[in-house]
Formats: sequence, C-alpha cells, structure tokens
Amino acid sequence: MNTATIDATRVAEHYIAVWNETDAERRLRLLETHWTEDARYVDPLAQASGRTQISALVGGVQQRFPGFRFALKGQPDAHGDRLRFSWTLGPSGAEDLIEGTDFAQLEAGRLQSVTGFLDKVPVGA
Repeated sequence: MNTATIDATRVAEHYIAVWNETDAERRLRLLETHWTEDARYVDPLAQASGRTQISALVGGVQQRFPGFRFALKGQPDAHGDRLRFSWTLGPSGAEDLIEGTDFAQLEAGRLQSVTGFLDKVPVGA
C-alpha cells in the first residue's frame, strides 16, 4: 500500500470515534469495521490485544474520565502503511488536559497496531 492510497485524516477520525463511543456495542462495531481482528494497542499505561480487549480498555478510560472527549490535534500523516497523529483529551467545552501522539500500522487500510505516547499529562491524572 502506498501513501497515496491512505487517507490519514479519515483513518485517524475513525480511531478517535472509537475512543469517543460510549455504547459498547457500537464501539465494537466500529472496531470490527476499522481495526483488524488481531489488532493491538499499547501505551505507557495499558495494552490490549484484539477488538474485545481494546473496547474494554476504551471503556475503562471513559469511566476514569467521564464526560471527556478525544479530538484530533493538527494534521495526521501517513508514510507507506504507517500513520502518525496527535490528539487531545479533556472535558467537553473546556481546556484539554491530556495530549498524546499515536503511531499506527495499517493492514489493507485497517488499523493493525497502535502505539500511543502521552505528551502532556497533569499530575494525578
């Protein structure tokens, strides 16, 4: 897959949609549509393998930060089958408290693995 075939913004928007989806059934459907069956996710605080574990991880983050929303920050970009994008997390309508950058590998246009980095985390978050 070459860079021209990847719509980096669209893939990143689908990724953010998973993190913002509070209904577990709809979130799992998003994962089934946009992530490979053997997808993996890892960041400094958590890791998950497979869509079910990833969905449970997202649900846990939503419980820890109720009412918070993820949003893309800046412009996502792609190189080959790799994707890089940044995001913010904060209460709806308020200043974002947490920021991160994620690196993803795609397979046939779907997310196969995501490695997340936390760029800004307030004390106690």
